[in-house]
Amino acid sequence: MIALPANPFPNALTTLRGIDLHPMNYFFLAAAFFAFHLLLAYSVDHISIHAAMAICSITSVFLVVSYLRLVAGIRFAALEAGVAQLIYLVLFSYAFFWKGFTGLAVTVISIITLFIVMQATGRIRWADKFARRASSQNT
Repeated sequence: MIALPANPFPNALTTLRGIDLHPMNYFFLAAAFFAFHLLLAYSVDHISIHAAMAICSITSVFLVVSYLRLVAGIRFAALEAGVAQLIYLVLFSYAFFWKGFTGLAVTVISIITLFIVMQATGRIRWADKFARRASSQNT
């Protein structure tokens, strides 16, 4: 059984590019996402929230890009995964600063994310993708 990440971008991007990530790769990517929240939780007591957001964002994106460049190459890591993480992790997190608009902002960003993933993966034959995975795991 493969656990899918909470962020749909890594799975959609790797599927589109034909990059086969192992569940351990997803574990490290999830840990890099968690690093953002953990570092933010402890740094805001000592520095301004905006400085903490910037430091945490840079740290988390650096962890993801530096790791994925080894797994999938620098172009995919920096341009696709790094940009997706900036949008998905950082923009979503900043939505909590928009007083009175947090729910609306998260909803709109979620709908835009859904649209992008649906458009990017609309021509994928999922039955074929999962059949190939299942057959390769059985051998």
